[in-house]
Amino acid sequence: MKMKPRCTYCLLSRVHFQSKLSTDDEDLISKTIKECLEVVTKNYSPDVVSASVATKVHRKCYEVLEDNDPYAVTKKLIDQAALKVLPVAKEKIYENSPDNGELFRRAVLASVVANYFDFGIMGFDASEDKFEGAFRKYFEHGLDVDDTPKMLGLMQDVVYIADNCGEILFDTLVFDIIKKLGGKITLVVRGGPILTDVTLEEVREFEIDKKVDRVLTTGSNAVGVLIEEAPAELLQAMKDATLIISKGMANYETLSEHNFGPIAYMLLTKCECVAEDLGLEKDLSIAKLMNYP
Repeated sequence: MKMKPRCTYCLLSRVHFQSKLSTDDEDLISKTIKECLEVVTKNYSPDVVSASVATKVHRKCYEVLEDNDPYAVTKKLIDQAALKVLPVAKEKIYENSPDNGELFRRAVLASVVANYFDFGIMGFDASEDKFEGAFRKYFEHGLDVDDTPKMLGLMQDVVYIADNCGEILFDTLVFDIIKKLGGKITLVVRGGPILTDVTLEEVREFEIDKKVDRVLTTGSNAVGVLIEEAPAELLQAMKDATLIISKGMANYETLSEHNFGPIAYMLLTKCECVAEDLGLEKDLSIAKLMNYP
């Protein structure tokens, strides 16, 4: 997805948000905003990938703040909130003993709803204390775009590209169904801390590696999956996969520029620019299969 004019002020809003998480020093916050604004000015173009510019901006932000993980405390809070709601999700998924197709659809829905965990997006409230109510509301509504039936025959070798902390715990519910259907799973997480995205640290903390066949990283702390920074092993895994599952907006922003497939984009359209690029409205729950014959 290419950068849109609206991306600029949304991006700077997030810089301000995470700067305040890191420090109370207003002079340092001002300096951070100024230097990040210069990065936006230098790199903004309607011809560049939005997440590529976001990566440069956030790296500059962390550098000026001298903080390699401004969201460290926030991520712990997100995980705590997710753990509280996880039993609700399991109950909803397995209620009335559904068949495999319905099980998969419900697990995907729960995982997509958990994409609600995203702190710092301008105009989006992801407070921990509101998550259970939001989860029940979105789950009851269901998927607005539901391509899960088409995915059922593609489970042999799945590359699952994760997004946020908290959300990853709900992704494990999808892993359970994929394994039940006989599939292999390669889980992909960020190569270093960026925003609230999941890294190997959380995978190990919650023993998520035991639910999948292997774990790879994106090779860096880039926003999304920057192909130029991705390890060869990851690129080969994506090429060989029978299905790529891409969670969240940043992964969509980067991977939609390439021709990997079949690829299922599973996310909430929290951003107007992403929604428009997908040809959809804002605030929808989607599991959209693309690049599929």
